[in-house]
Amino acid sequence: MIEHAPLILDVAGTTLTDADRRRLAHPLTGGVILFARNWEHRAQLLELTAAIKAVRDDLLICVDHEGGRVQRFRTDGFTHLPPMRAFGELWMQDAEGGPGSGALRATNAATAAGYVLGTELRACGVDFSFTPVLDLDWGESGVIGDRSFHRDPRVVALLAKSLMHGLLQAGMANCGKHFPGHGFVKADSHTDVPVDRRSLKAILADDAAPYPWLSTTLTSVMPAHVIYPKVDSRPAGFSQRWLQDILRRQMRFDGAIFSDDLSMEGARRLDGQVISYTDAALAALQAGCDLVLLCNQSLGDGRAVDELLNGLEQAQAQGRWQPSVDSESRRLALLPETLPQPWDELMLQPAYMHALDLLP
Repeated sequence: MIEHAPLILDVAGTTLTDADRRRLAHPLTGGVILFARNWEHRAQLLELTAAIKAVRDDLLICVDHEGGRVQRFRTDGFTHLPPMRAFGELWMQDAEGGPGSGALRATNAATAAGYVLGTELRACGVDFSFTPVLDLDWGESGVIGDRSFHRDPRVVALLAKSLMHGLLQAGMANCGKHFPGHGFVKADSHTDVPVDRRSLKAILADDAAPYPWLSTTLTSVMPAHVIYPKVDSRPAGFSQRWLQDILRRQMRFDGAIFSDDLSMEGARRLDGQVISYTDAALAALQAGCDLVLLCNQSLGDGRAVDELLNGLEQAQAQGRWQPSVDSESRRLALLPETLPQPWDELMLQPAYMHALDLLP
């Protein structure tokens, strides 16, 4: 039987329960996403990540750790990383060093941020962060806002590439989000179903432009829970047109595609209907996602997590979903290939100390 572990789940607390271990051991589980509630201090996080790897060493341990307001671990030595807009602002500051000096400082600072972010997480046993945001800063979206580097897609692409270079130096993969762009719409897909009524030509020329420019650097992509009705009636994360025709074929992207969180309002409504997590996961996988996230559902009895695991298992048995060997190889490619540096050694490492000096 083809192996394919597409589900990224969460765990309720700061240690694993028996229910967590059972779910993580399930052959359809491919990884874990951590949140602030899973954090007390570095020693506890290291114990938690070691316990997860003890269940299965191929599980991908993920976190949303971008900098600014989206940073899950902020105490016990973790560097407070600036929001991505700070690098875009640095790019615009040429006054003292002459033309282009701001851009040089900004790209170096973004690489430093990627390195600090990646090495600190890896020292605590975390494999992967969902970063960088490639959305453009149109000044409209509250949920994106200062998470965006800039309004100009060229600046976004170069700063993101710099940040991803720092992640690569730290031995960490990357995730461009939210394809093809979430910055133009005001609505928040956590609580609503945003609609972007622009033409495909307009979106490709502007918001989606960083994706083909970064096709040699991106290791994964997360689509937006946004509907672009001039392209498809379904949100991008459930759209074969966006994921297979445009992202895979037209832009020639061959990395992993993650769904955004299936518990978000933007993922629960498909073709005008409220659907189950299992149906949402099947729709995302059939559209072209390799991996699907279900967040914050392990709290309480975690029934929704068990229903999704059982539902996808049944769908596979009934032939409604076919596992993909390509998807599984893309998931495994996101796991680090190098050993992390222990925290105490990292704190004394010249490259890390230099990176801290470069942050804005």
